[in-house]
Order: sequence, then C-alpha cells, then structure tokens
Amino acid sequence: METSKELKILLWIIAVFLFAFYMPLESERFNTSIFAALDLTRWYAREHVILCLLPAFFIAGVISVFVSQGAVMKYFGAKAKKWLAYTVASVSGTILAVCSCTILPLFSSIHKRGAGLGPAISFLYSGPAINILAIILTARILGFEMGVARVVGAVLFAVLIGVIMSIIYRKEEKARRESQLQFPDIPEKRPMWQTSFHFFTLVLILVFANWGAPASGDNTSLWFWLWSHKWLITGFFGLMLAFSMVYILKIKWLPVLLAVIATALAGWLSPSPLIPMVTGIAAVSLLTLTDNIDPDNREWTLSSWDFAKQIMSLLATGVVIAGFLLGSTHDTTNIPGIIPNQWISSLVGGNSIFSNLFASVVGAFMYFATLTEVPILQGLMASGMGKGPALALLLAGPSLSLPNILVIRGVIGTQKTTVYVLLVILMATISGLIYGSLF
Repeated sequence: METSKELKILLWIIAVFLFAFYMPLESERFNTSIFAALDLTRWYAREHVILCLLPAFFIAGVISVFVSQGAVMKYFGAKAKKWLAYTVASVSGTILAVCSCTILPLFSSIHKRGAGLGPAISFLYSGPAINILAIILTARILGFEMGVARVVGAVLFAVLIGVIMSIIYRKEEKARRESQLQFPDIPEKRPMWQTSFHFFTLVLILVFANWGAPASGDNTSLWFWLWSHKWLITGFFGLMLAFSMVYILKIKWLPVLLAVIATALAGWLSPSPLIPMVTGIAAVSLLTLTDNIDPDNREWTLSSWDFAKQIMSLLATGVVIAGFLLGSTHDTTNIPGIIPNQWISSLVGGNSIFSNLFASVVGAFMYFATLTEVPILQGLMASGMGKGPALALLLAGPSLSLPNILVIRGVIGTQKTTVYVLLVILMATISGLIYGSLF
C-alpha cells in the first residue's frame, strides 16, 4: 500500500514536470485556451457564484437541517410511493431554475437525508433539464416543437434514468430501504408549512435574482415585466425571508431589522446587485451563527458552509478545465478552447448516429450556465448543426458538465457517476436520432 502511494506521487511529479517542460507557450491556440479558461472562470465567479450558488447552499442547508429525515423519506425514500417519488423528482426543476452546478448542493442534501438513489438521480437530472425559463426560451427561439421535445425528453429521461439506476443498484438500494423501514416516525419540530414557507422563500430569491433577460425587442411580455422588476421582486422575497427568520426561526426582531436596513442601503448605494446579495448573505450568516435560542439556526449556516467546502473546489477545477478544452462561450463572448469550435460544428451536421453521439458527449462535458445553451445552439444550428444533434445536446448539456460530474463522483462514487453519465449520453443520442428523423 505504501509503495503504491509513493508510486502515485512519483507519477504525478513526472506528469507535472513533463507538462511544464513541453508546455507549448509558442502556440497561439494554447495561449488562447489558457485565456478562455481564465475568462470562463472570471465570468463564472462574477455572474454565478454569488447570485446562484450561495443561495443554493443555503437552500441545501434548509433541507439538511430543517427538513427532517422522515420528511425526505416520505417523498423520496423507501416509504414513499414510487409514482409519487419519481413524479415529484422529475418535475422539480420547473420551480428551481438552476444549472448543472447549482443543483449539486440540493442533490447532495436530499441524498444525505435518505432519498433513494433512483428519485435522487431523477431530481439531479430534472433540476437543470426542465428549467421552465429555459423551456420557454427554447420554444421561442429554436421553435415550438423543439421546446415540446425538450420538455417531454427531460421528464422521461429523469424518470427512466432514475429507475434504471435503482434497478442496476437494486441490492444496495434494498439494504438501504430495509434500514429505512426501521426508521421511526419522528414528529416535525415545526409545522411543515412553516418549513415550506422558509424553503420556497429562498427558492424564489434564487429564481428572480437569476431571471434572464427577454429576447431582443421584447418589451411587452410578462417575461419582460418580471425581468425589468426582478430586483424589486427579489427584495420583496428578501423581506419575506426576514419575516420567516423572526416568526419561524424565532430570531430576535431588532437584529433582523438592522440586517434588512443594511441590505437595503447596500442595494440603494451600490450599482451592482452583488453587493446587497453579499450583504444579505453575510447578515443571515451572522444572525444565525450568533443565535442562542435555537441551535438549528446556527446549524443551518454551518451545514451550508459544509456544502460549500465540499463542492466549490471541485466546481472551480471543472470550470477551468472545461474552459481550456471547450472555450469560453457566454453573453457575446466566444473564445475557442484547445478543441476548435469549427471541429465541433462540422461534426454535428445531419442526423447520423455519430453526430448525435458527438453532440451528447460534448454537451455532457461542456458547461452551460442557465439559459445560455439556447443562444449557443442557435449559433451552432446557423452553422449547420442538425436538429437531432441540437436536441441531443439540449438533453445532455444543461444537466451535465465536467464540474458537475466531478462533484457527483464525490457524492455517489465513481462507478455510479459513470453509469449515470453514460445513461444520459445514450438516451440523448437516441432521442436526437428519433427527433432528427421526424423533423
């Protein structure tokens, strides 16, 4: 064992040395890829971490601390009816509006609390895949039939992949179910409606803080109205969170009021929404960590911090690697990675098995932030991408990414992660072939 460990260290040292020795700094492609990796990392830090990931960590903390293990198992565990567990899991993404990375702390939380592998995997896939905002944008920009195909495919995928995973690992799941059947029914600490109010307040803050801009020229729709008032709506739900902290978590009202004032002042004085969001998160953390009335309040923030420690480093590593390999594509930026974009465009034309498989694999490893997959696909389709491969990428891409895969591996292990990724790629490929032959 000791020899194996030392050999592994030696191999890593050799690998790093050889990379440094042969680093092709004279290559423009290599330097552009380095810049793409740094650009994607900077954009991810600016646009995604504060507004998206940090609220998601606190939502995961709510599940981990305030939602009892019995409640999670009621809907996702051994005691749950299968049709209910998979139905709830497969449509959960309609209210979350998250990407493949933001779903990770939520998945990790419900899995930790006793959810069965099948429903947990269904939840993991459906969260980003059936994002209602992305579905609407897909139908409006890529066509109504593409939007419908994405909805149907995402729900079916979520159920089928979860069921297949539970069948493959049925012995392990059987042992897990048997242990859960012995789990006593522990009464909830507070009424479920109170926990739900607290949970969905955080979810709505996450949703509206990340509400995407409408299509160019759209200034009359409900989408535009919600987008133009997104920070007022987010602020309203911030007030609802303050109400919840006082009347549900029983934190003293005066420090909560001071936190509200500090957050409002930060929003009024700062041109960036990041400052009031950071102020609000810091205030919630300080209020809960210093609360001496209910230890669960302190545990909520500590649990959120545990999820952050578990996930952030792997996400950062994955974003850097994804940017280096596949480039930085966001907003109006399109910086190629080490793999040229034209290679990808030329390989996803038509409706062959290879083009659909290639689109699924690229989608599985490429990082898409919420809603960005639609304009990216619009550009690829304008360059000759077939409709079948486009749907294959839509069904594989938003739910998977290299950062996402690295974190899933840390939660459920290498073997299950590999099976999950292969199932997504396989089913996306088949769906693309069928859709491409029909349209």
